[in-house]
Amino acid sequence: MSTERRAPLDRTRVADTALRLLNEVGLDGLTLRAIAKELDVKAPALYWHFKDKQALLDEMATEMYRRMVAGTALDPADSWQERLLRTSRGLRAALLGYRDGAKVFSGSRFTGTDHAREMEAHLRVLTGAGFTLVQAVNAARTMNVFTIGFVTEEQGVQPLPGERREGYDIEERARRMADFPLAAEAGKVLFDDYDQQFEEGLALVIAGIGARYGIG
Repeated sequence: MSTERRAPLDRTRVADTALRLLNEVGLDGLTLRAIAKELDVKAPALYWHFKDKQALLDEMATEMYRRMVAGTALDPADSWQERLLRTSRGLRAALLGYRDGAKVFSGSRFTGTDHAREMEAHLRVLTGAGFTLVQAVNAARTMNVFTIGFVTEEQGVQPLPGERREGYDIEERARRMADFPLAAEAGKVLFDDYDQQFEEGLALVIAGIGARYGIG
């Protein structure tokens, strides 16, 4: 009589399962108990690997970062503008792959030092273009914060591609705000065509960075 052999329970397997479950239940419904049930183990088994939910979120964010890096093509010859745009677009795409992806990523601490290689490469592109290290860090952080904040707001309206939360019908909003015509019209800009919104935001931030530090 043979029995099915399951993959060993390790941090990577738990994080992968948690990311798959995230799309079904969202961040609020993602508990260690729910993940343990999905893995067909007892909840205490997870505490060997993660002391609490935040530790699990850290590992999930790290795995999201690994997948983002694997899916983002970068050219060592990138200009500083191209590098910041590529990494921001790659981050947004990675976060949009998961319900509440931006909330999971925001404030999480990467486990290990896998991210240091990419960080080093990005900083070399920027310092090679004339930024000081402090300016390069400020520029990269600003783009990162903009992207995470943008996707947080985007997912507040569209939790996953093709979904739209109740209460964000643009025409209904315009009717309710008819006495405030500019605010009513702004809904078409605020709550639709997020790809275009994101690109415009990136352009504004890039222009601001260049103007602030005098680097073209």
